[in-house]
Amino acid sequence: MKFLCVPCDQVMAFAERQIPGDGTLAAVFKCPGCEREMAMLTNPYETQLVSGLGIKIGGRTVPEQPMELLRSSLDGARPDAFVESEAAAVTLAGDIPVGGSAAGRLVWTQGGLERLERVPSFVRGMVKRIYGDWARERGVNEMTPEVMDRARSELGLEGM
Repeated sequence: MKFLCVPCDQVMAFAERQIPGDGTLAAVFKCPGCEREMAMLTNPYETQLVSGLGIKIGGRTVPEQPMELLRSSLDGARPDAFVESEAAAVTLAGDIPVGGSAAGRLVWTQGGLERLERVPSFVRGMVKRIYGDWARERGVNEMTPEVMDRARSELGLEGM
């Protein structure tokens, strides 16, 4: 978004940003030709929306960096966000023979794994975790298609 000075037909330049302290944000723009100023004032909800989107009011002071938006959105994220804890580990075939057992671990039978493979890949990890959490809460050690049916029923996922 750019602001134009109507009499001069020039793009107004960012002059300053003010944060009054009441949740609002003020941005002042100045015409490089006639030096007219214009201010934009956002209400607290607009200010929060702009902040949440990572938009910087006032232009850049440094050059754009590669993958800048991705880096800034991951900044401060939990370092273990994608690491399963030992207690929450779900064993897949290959770690332990199908039908085998291990204390405190969920073993997926061949039938359970085949059924899990039918879940779209972009949500498969989430589905696997939901079933794993459900099983752990109930002390279930083996994930079979029948157990998956019971979990779906109890979790209210039957229509999915």
